[in-house]
Amino acid sequence: MQAPTVTSGYLAVLALIYAALGLRVALLRRKNLVLFGDSGNTDLRSAIRAHAHFAEYVPITVLMVAMLEMSGLAALRVHLLMAALLVARLLHPLGMYAKPMTPQFVVGRIGGMTLTILVMIASAVQILLRLWRGS
Repeated sequence: MQAPTVTSGYLAVLALIYAALGLRVALLRRKNLVLFGDSGNTDLRSAIRAHAHFAEYVPITVLMVAMLEMSGLAALRVHLLMAALLVARLLHPLGMYAKPMTPQFVVGRIGGMTLTILVMIASAVQILLRLWRGS
């Protein structure tokens, strides 16, 4: 079993994005004097959801890719999965601040979410195939 060095490099970058999303929430809370919830502030609501959405999808996906890397998945495939996840997680917050059905919304929010789900499904399917094949 090998250490997931490729995955860990991407994970470090993703952690910085997560920190930036969290700081955005904190700054908006401070600016708007909101301790809990969003107080009806749409920018704060979008920031909270972008941060939470990241926390909901990234950990399980990165864990699956790390497991694939440790089980011997080719480094190129690991890079492709993690790069796609990174692009998706950069796009999604951009779309969270856009008006519905604008190009920024479609590419950012919908594209980012679609790509995230595709990476998650691809990782899960690869794990299941490896288990089924016994490799």
